[in-house]
Amino acid sequence: MGDEETVTRRSGMTRREFIQKTTIAGAALSIPALTRRASAAKKRDFILIGRVNPNSGALSSFGETTPWVDDRVLAEINKDGGIFIKEAGKKLPVRIKLMDSESDPTKAGDVASKLILQDEIDLMITLHTPDTVNPVDAMCERYQIPCISSNAPVESWLTGGPYKWSFHFFFSVPQIVDTFVAMWDSVADKTNKVVGGLWPNDPDGKTYAEMFTKRLNEKGYKVVDAGRFPNKTPDYTSFIDLWKKEKVEILTSIQPPPDFAAAWRQCFQQGFIPKMCTGGKPILFPSAVQAIGGNLPNGLTTCVWWSPYHPFKSSVAGYGSKALCDAWTEKTGRQWTQILGFTYATFEVAIDALKRAGTVDKDKVREAIAQTNLTTIVGPLKFNNQNYSKTPMVGGQWVKGKKWPWELEIVENNQYPEIKKTAKLIFPIPKS
Repeated sequence: MGDEETVTRRSGMTRREFIQKTTIAGAALSIPALTRRASAAKKRDFILIGRVNPNSGALSSFGETTPWVDDRVLAEINKDGGIFIKEAGKKLPVRIKLMDSESDPTKAGDVASKLILQDEIDLMITLHTPDTVNPVDAMCERYQIPCISSNAPVESWLTGGPYKWSFHFFFSVPQIVDTFVAMWDSVADKTNKVVGGLWPNDPDGKTYAEMFTKRLNEKGYKVVDAGRFPNKTPDYTSFIDLWKKEKVEILTSIQPPPDFAAAWRQCFQQGFIPKMCTGGKPILFPSAVQAIGGNLPNGLTTCVWWSPYHPFKSSVAGYGSKALCDAWTEKTGRQWTQILGFTYATFEVAIDALKRAGTVDKDKVREAIAQTNLTTIVGPLKFNNQNYSKTPMVGGQWVKGKKWPWELEIVENNQYPEIKKTAKLIFPIPKS
């Protein structure tokens, strides 16, 4: 690999907030710098894609599949010479430069600007919560670079809009509410329908608190919300006391994984064990679930965006979801994780758009992305006039596994019955 392929290992905000807070020098926005970028890109004999990823920090479990996926996709794309670019009259190989956001929004924006202005990328790809996606997309909007993003709820992503250069695919908050409620409704006669919220003071927390409360009240649930709180809060005693007082029987969270793990341990230590506990961000991945420790993950429920059981195939190589999971496990020795499919699918969109554009001209690439109509390994994608596309979601539950310490089973599929259930819901949460 050349320098362009070097891999660097190392509270979200809206675009307006980010640009106000960023310390990037204003001179970086100079016309000469952007002109040099465009000129250099046209002279290259390869396509350079920038990647911003949380390799380290609190969100690192989200980014764990990225280097492996990057290597795999490069091999698939470049085995026959790369992507045919009509303007160049030949195939151009694809190269990737991966930069670490360190799970920090300001750092994410900083490395994105360097990829654009110093490395002179042709296209940006970014994933993994609004803390990464929103500041990277902000830089792409600022410097007018096509960007494909994923793995942040649509509503959280929209807080940084409107967008012209950035295109996003993932689920919406109403989808996740409906998934959670479908699991809760399946045992509604066995709970008092009182829900406690762990919604921090970040883009996800603010969005979830507002939208969950409204939709849950409409569906007959009472919400006990103790208010926004900073990430890395060490003590949840006041929350637990409130939940006990209000007789909360269902708990939900959208915290970073280490924060939820601390809160959930304290719940058990202080004798508060709800009948159900359902989370998005904190309990999506095996590594995060296992880090909770002991038997505490048993019965936790979550959303499932993608799995080996999803009936979709790669538009690049033709294999299905299970084959991608099996390849990951064979190569790394690790359990499949649902972020794997979305990390891969961002490249599917990029490759499809570059092929159709037939050029690396940024305006034509942007237009090609906007016209995407593609079935990927995570499902069909077609961007609307706000530059996003929704993807399927079902409900899952962590149980003690046969092959792995904890395995994620699909227990709810009301919105997408074509994605089959693999187990029945365990209820209530085991107390030990």
